[in-house]
Amino acid sequence: MTHWFHRNPLKATAPVSFNFYGVATTPAATKVCNDLRLSRTRLLELFTDLSCNPEMMKNATDLYFSLLQGFILSLDDSSQESKLRYIQNFKWTDTLQGQVPSAQQDAVFELVSMGFNVALWYTKYASRLAGKEDITEDEAKDVHRSLKIAAGIFKHLKESHIPKLITPVEKGRDLEARLIDSYIIQCQAEAQEVTIARAIELKHNPGLIAALAYETANFYQKADQTLSSLDPTYAGKWRKYLNLKSCFYMAYAYCYHGQTLLASDKCGEAIRSLQESEKFFAKAEALCKEYGETKGPGTTAKPSGHLFFRKLGSLVKNTLEKCQRENGFIYFQKVPAEAPQLELKANYGLVEPVPFEFPALNAHWTPETLAAFDLTKRPKDDTAKPKPDEEVKPLKEPDIKPQKDSGCQIS
Repeated sequence: MTHWFHRNPLKATAPVSFNFYGVATTPAATKVCNDLRLSRTRLLELFTDLSCNPEMMKNATDLYFSLLQGFILSLDDSSQESKLRYIQNFKWTDTLQGQVPSAQQDAVFELVSMGFNVALWYTKYASRLAGKEDITEDEAKDVHRSLKIAAGIFKHLKESHIPKLITPVEKGRDLEARLIDSYIIQCQAEAQEVTIARAIELKHNPGLIAALAYETANFYQKADQTLSSLDPTYAGKWRKYLNLKSCFYMAYAYCYHGQTLLASDKCGEAIRSLQESEKFFAKAEALCKEYGETKGPGTTAKPSGHLFFRKLGSLVKNTLEKCQRENGFIYFQKVPAEAPQLELKANYGLVEPVPFEFPALNAHWTPETLAAFDLTKRPKDDTAKPKPDEEVKPLKEPDIKPQKDSGCQIS
């Protein structure tokens, strides 16, 4: 089963040379700086490289972050942080607020910003894979795993590193709790979509599928509510996606709940459940159109033309017709005026983020290497410091052509 996921753009960043002429006083210190520059450049290249896979990404991130740790961690017990933490200015744009960057002279800002992009890369990798027409079981597992890894990275940044920033996070920016929480919940919900598709494919109990769909719809609703206080200019398109996915999975929940009721000879209630499913599907269809018409950051798509969307429409229609036929021939039950209350709890298949930790300090960082950085040699007038309002060029993300019958583009 193919999937369609909304994706916001990657963060962009200004180049960083790590050239500390005069400050790095030994070949070992200069080598660490060169390695930092090269590994950062390589990691940024991989974000937009279609041939990049999770193993390549992990190797590149482990190298860069292990080197960057020398600018953050203390090598001894004399202080809580590296003396190099505030030596370099870093500049990053925002996934929602265009190309006006935030700048901080703080290596922790670089750590969380680059970490944020790594998490986004995992979501985009999952999206590309999930959009394939004939996705294999192994690929579906990769999608599932990548989304859980992304959720784990976002969660780790929020809990362990963003609180360490000296400059408070600006409201509505990527590193703010509302946005991070929404990204975490969205990753969990999308991973559960893969679980639901697998459960449907293997013809699992309709009660389990209904419960998983209901939990997933609630995840999407929660993510949408988390963004409700943000400026709709930036978050409007993203919220349309979360809203339409919530309605879509409520339609799934009522559809499979109807099948459960029919199996229990409650045909009248089953019909009412399917009618509710039809309502939610129609609402999702209207939101698909609104999503396509809403301007803002994110994927360009026509989700109502996507295979996963059309399949549900046919399933709801056919199941309702079956219930109505059987009620006309066998049950003759009255259809209730009120839709059944969904009090469904999934005991299996719920997704939790994969715990994430940044790598340990690179072996090239020794007390001698750190001592070789002489901060007294820094130029007094730091003219290389970038201007905060200077534009940063966006990353050129590849345009993924839609698969046959998918009706959408996946970024």
